[in-house]
Amino acid sequence: MLRPFLLALSLLLWIPGFLCRVTTEGELSVMEGQSLTVPCHYDPQYASYVKYWCRGKMREFCTSLARTDLVNPATEKVSIFDDPVQQVFAVTMGDLKEGDSGWYMCGVEVGGAWTADIVAYTYIKVVHGISVVNNRLSGEEGSSVTVECHYSERYRDIEKKWCRSGDWSSCLLTGSEGSYEDTSVAISDDRTRTFTITLKKLRMSDSGWYWCSVAAQQMLVHVLVTPRPTTTAGTSTPAPTQSQSVANLPPPKPITKESRNINSHILESLLVCASVMFLVGLAILARKWWKQHRQDPVLRQVNRIKARHNAYSGDVGDPQSAAVIFRNADSQDVHMY
Repeated sequence: MLRPFLLALSLLLWIPGFLCRVTTEGELSVMEGQSLTVPCHYDPQYASYVKYWCRGKMREFCTSLARTDLVNPATEKVSIFDDPVQQVFAVTMGDLKEGDSGWYMCGVEVGGAWTADIVAYTYIKVVHGISVVNNRLSGEEGSSVTVECHYSERYRDIEKKWCRSGDWSSCLLTGSEGSYEDTSVAISDDRTRTFTITLKKLRMSDSGWYWCSVAAQQMLVHVLVTPRPTTTAGTSTPAPTQSQSVANLPPPKPITKESRNINSHILESLLVCASVMFLVGLAILARKWWKQHRQDPVLRQVNRIKARHNAYSGDVGDPQSAAVIFRNADSQDVHMY
């Protein structure tokens, strides 16, 4: 009697986990040195409960990092904010390092000796490298465009490069001072994980692919330079572009489904007519051949004799050379006199 009772009591510990839940993202990635905010959603009945954020994949061995019932100092790396109206609490982790990668848990503290907390797990991966805010830029001829490249903290003191793709000799370096400038390009590294490249006085030949680089990390950037508008009699008129020229052409006749069906019907009709004509001609030839072979054998023999006789006869009209043929219907014999 005691054993079923203990079994039922142990199952009660997991009932909240099946009936209620907390959800979050399964895996998140962030660049080293940046911040990350993780949303944790919960069911409405837990609006007034304590929420927490800890590192680990087992509740018993999870290292607590932030709780809603504790005031976190402004200097803390981790902060937590609960919004009971939206049923979500958000955790923000700042200045992440590669060693911060691992499993984390957002949970709702249900409380009680016999009740398990409601939790959800997420894996955070901190990576190092370089990224670009916008890898496709366009500017008018004679204007400027700026490229913003972000890098991991470990690359803070490493030289940065800006190169044209496919041409290693075009690379421009920031140098020890973290900057470079000439009449067409200006590069500036703020040493806080961002360096910017400004292309000045753009020319049409500046269009193409570039890449910003640090160490072995590279990110491609495409720059498109558009023509400068032309000026006629004090009025600015945009230069005609290829797209505008194409737009002035009459639109091609659309190929619709109906036109395709009509063409297919015509083709089918031609094929049917050709097949019918072929079959009719074949039937005529077969009938002619069949009639020749069905002819009376006696008549065929007479025709052969007449043909031979005409070939060797000197005078077709001579009565002496005429032959009379009688046919006996009973015996099917032929007599010639």
